[in-house]
Parts: sequence; structure tokens; C-alpha cells
Amino acid sequence: MRGLSITRIILYVITGLVLFYLIFPIFVVIPVSFSSASYLQFPPPGFSTQWYQKYFDRSDWIDATWLSIWVACVTAILATILGTMASLALVRGRFRGKGLANAFMVSPLVIPAIIVAIGVYFFYARIQIVGSPWALALAHTALALPFVVINVSATLYGFDERLEYAAMNLGANRWQTFRYVTLPIIRPGIFAGALFAFITSFDELIVALFISGTGAVTLPRKMWDGLRQEIDPTIAAVSTLLIVTSVAILLSAEILRQRSERMRTSAVLDDVMPTEVQ
Repeated sequence: MRGLSITRIILYVITGLVLFYLIFPIFVVIPVSFSSASYLQFPPPGFSTQWYQKYFDRSDWIDATWLSIWVACVTAILATILGTMASLALVRGRFRGKGLANAFMVSPLVIPAIIVAIGVYFFYARIQIVGSPWALALAHTALALPFVVINVSATLYGFDERLEYAAMNLGANRWQTFRYVTLPIIRPGIFAGALFAFITSFDELIVALFISGTGAVTLPRKMWDGLRQEIDPTIAAVSTLLIVTSVAILLSAEILRQRSERMRTSAVLDDVMPTEVQ
């Protein structure tokens, strides 16, 4: 027992160090964003919100933000539709190469983004769509698709197909069954996947560096250009806003995941308890 407790303490310490390493930059960026200095300085010499005001007053920052939101929304819509259809095929379908197809769908998670960016750039350059917001949204869709597939597939694996059979026995066709039975149950997984797709596109930089050109400068690309040209706390202010947005989206996705778990648990209990009563 003592050896087990020592091992647990060591694991807690290692976990704490890793979390500190990951979170520490946040505790640097946020105070710097409220700095009164005219350059990046930590600790800040004084408190000021001038850099947030500068962000909202400059049209180039606002234009980049709106473009990132537009690209992320298009990416989330496309990835959600395609990912949900792919999940239904992978979970419900019976065909050869199913495992290979599943691996292909989630491959963007393991392939380095720089490799994807180079491949997409040469393809887009050949068909002359480099610098198009739609082209960037399509590239981001490929990167975001695995998050939708994973979330929706996880929901479908816990879905009781007998509910669909019962609906069809009562006269519902396949579309009505999907709309009124399947979709409400897997909806939290779909929404969670859409949120992950949105944040994947909104924060993406590497692919944007290759294919955004001069006509599709997103917010991460604007921040990168700012670091190369003029280093001021405006970048820290934008980073803080991105952190807050990302945390809010991740919390929303977690709430939807827990809701999906409760719905599946409730469905299982409703199915088991009548049997126990009998």
C-alpha cells in the first residue's frame, strides 16, 4: 500500500508539472495584455486597457477577426455535415476496408500540419485558388473532420438501435426515424464536434501561412505578421481574447459531452428497469 501511495504521489507531481508547463504561458500573456508599457514586458510596470482599445480601433485587426470567424463557421458547417455522414457510415455500415476508412478519416490528427499545408498549397497553386477564403475553409475542413467523426462516432456507439426498430415498427420511415429518434440523441455529439471544428479552424496558423496569401489574412496569420513586424502588447491582448474564446468553447463542448452521457445512461436505465420489475 505504501508503494502504491508513493507511486500515486509521483504521478500527481508529474501531472502537476506538465500542467504548469502548459498553463504557465497563459499567466504571462494575460498580465502583459494589460500592461502600460509600449512593448512586451513582464511583469508589467502598470495597468492599462489601451491595447484592447487599439485592437478594436484598428480595422486590419477587426477584418482579420471577422474573416477568421467566417472561415471557422464555414469549416464547422462543412465538417459537421461530412463528419456526421462519415460517422454513420463507419459505425452502422458493413463493408470491406472499414478499418482503413476509419484510419483515413482521423489521419489529419497524426499527420504533421506542415505536410498537409505543403500538399494543399501545391494543389491549390495548380488550380489557382491560393488566397481564397473558400479555399482556406476547405483546407480547414479536412483538418477539423476527425474531431466531428470522433465525437459523433462515440455517441453512435452508445446508441441503442432498438429505438430505431421500434420507431419503424410503428410506421416511421427511415428519414422520420433519423429525424425524430436518432438525431435528438446524437445531437450533443454533433454540436460538440462542430465546436471543436470551429476552434480548430479559428486557431489554425500553419495551413493559413501557406495558402492565405494576401487576400485571406486570418487572425492567427495577422498575429504572426505582427510578431515579425511590430512587437507590442496588442498581440498579447488578442491572445487573451483567443484564450477566453477557446476556454468557453471547450467548456461548452464538455457540457454537451456530459449531456450526451446522461442521455445514454437514461436510455439504458429506461430499458433495464422494466426488465427488473418483470
